[in-house]
Amino acid sequence: MPLDQAVNEIEGFLLWEAEKDRTRTRAETFCAGLPWLTDTQRREVELRYCQDQRDTSQAYLERIATRSAALRTEYEGVYRALRRRLITALLTGTVAVAVLVAMTAVGMSTR
Repeated sequence: MPLDQAVNEIEGFLLWEAEKDRTRTRAETFCAGLPWLTDTQRREVELRYCQDQRDTSQAYLERIATRSAALRTEYEGVYRALRRRLITALLTGTVAVAVLVAMTAVGMSTR
């Protein structure tokens, strides 16, 4: 496995674990506002809250990943087109300068 891919996987794992921790904290805070819950009910509400939040986060991340891939493909295409145009302009300019130099040289030699 390439080092970049391993680093990305580790970073993704750490980010997901941090999201799960934030979700647990939010669930505990949410349940703190419901003082009438029994301990069993509180654990059930926290569990359901965490699961719902994780599902929402996962769906959101999947949408972001899909959009990122689409943008990457689009930007790579634009980059290739711009690079072709730049190379074409550079070659055209080089040919134009060569022609002008050649014409100047021919003009000077006929004098």
